[in-house]
Formats: sequence, C-alpha cells, structure tokens
Amino acid sequence: MKPFRFKHFEIQQSKNVFRVGTDGVLLGALADVENNASEVLEVGTGTGLISLMLAQRNPDACFLGLDINEDAALLTKTNFEHSPFHSRLKNIHQDLKTFEAGRKFDLIVSNPPYFEESDSDKDKLARQTVELNFKQLIEASVRLLSDQGILSVIIPAEAGSGFVETALKNRLFLNRKIDIKGIEYSKTKRLVLEFSFTEKEIEVFDFVIEKSPRQYSDQYLELTKEFHVFKK
Repeated sequence: MKPFRFKHFEIQQSKNVFRVGTDGVLLGALADVENNASEVLEVGTGTGLISLMLAQRNPDACFLGLDINEDAALLTKTNFEHSPFHSRLKNIHQDLKTFEAGRKFDLIVSNPPYFEESDSDKDKLARQTVELNFKQLIEASVRLLSDQGILSVIIPAEAGSGFVETALKNRLFLNRKIDIKGIEYSKTKRLVLEFSFTEKEIEVFDFVIEKSPRQYSDQYLELTKEFHVFKK
C-alpha cells in the first residue's frame, strides 16, 4: 500500500492494519496533549498515527504505544523509528488488559474498536470489540492514569451516553466533549470525549469536517494545517 505523507512524517500502511483515517487525524489534532502531559499512552496504535501527531504537538512528551495485533505493533515500530520524534516514541505488542506499566500516564488516548463482534474478518481487531470493549478500556485507564491524567477517546456519537455512564461509574468525569459532524447541518457523527478524576464544568464544542461534499471546512483546514499536505 502507498504510504500516507504528512508534512513532518510519513505513515507506512499495510492491508493487515487499519489504515490512516479521519478519526485518527481528528484525535491526534484535538486530544489535550499540551496541558502538562509528559507521559502519554496510546491504546491500539494501528499505524502509530495518533502518537506521531501528538509527538509533533508536544515536543517534551514521551509516548508508549500498545497494540494487541502483532502486525500493527510491527508497523507502528517502523513508523516510529523513521519519524523525527523517534527518540520519544516506543511501542510494544501487548494486551491492555494485562499491561503493567510500573508508572502512571498523564494522557491515555485511544481510537478504540466500537463495532459489536460479527462474522466479518475485515479489520476485526481494530474495529470490533473482540479483544477490547469500552468498559475494559475505562477500567484499565483508571488503573494507569496519574492523579491529574486525562483519558481522551473518539467514538461514534450513539455510543457516547453509555461511555460517559460507564466512566462515571469508575469515577472518571467528563470534562470536554467535541461533537463532530461530517458536513454542516448534519447529525453528529463522532464524539471526542475527555475524562479526568476531577469533576468540573463540561466544555462542549462543535466541529465540522466538510462545508460541502469533498470540501473541507475552514475549521478542519485550520486544525490540521501543521499536518496535512493539502493540494492547491
């Protein structure tokens, strides 16, 4: 497969690993990595895209990526090693449910699998809740987050209320919610949700990807201008 080129790094891709997509780009650009985050954990790295974007945004943070898919872990390793941020990026082939870090993380970020298990084998580990569901992600995050740490995820809009409820049961409070629409005046498609152990007033934002079909919004262009190489 062709590599995906960004301004400051390149993503090698594979048919066996979930490809670069808009969800990953949005989380990489929107997650709160600039607020005193020095130790960052990405759960389910895929190509390594999100960690690479976050590493570009925060030049002082160190990153650890986990993926249960060995092909994904190997691909992430390649993309990390060939990036300008390689000295701050590490990844391992590991199941989050049995992961013991020996330290706490200031930010845990994930574009988790969200489809129920089905007969389809296409991107099964990356897209279906076969090896990791929302409850398991939340419980592991509670165990691994620092006292002031943040859990940042991107999930389908329809899954939002259940995710927030499960997080609250595990003493994680919603602090920020970004409603993402594919196109102006359409229904919310995705949510970026951020949680911490501190209850505070929830910040709510709207974000539109396209102003019309195949025409990126000014909001998206501004958000990703330091990453995407847009054709003129």
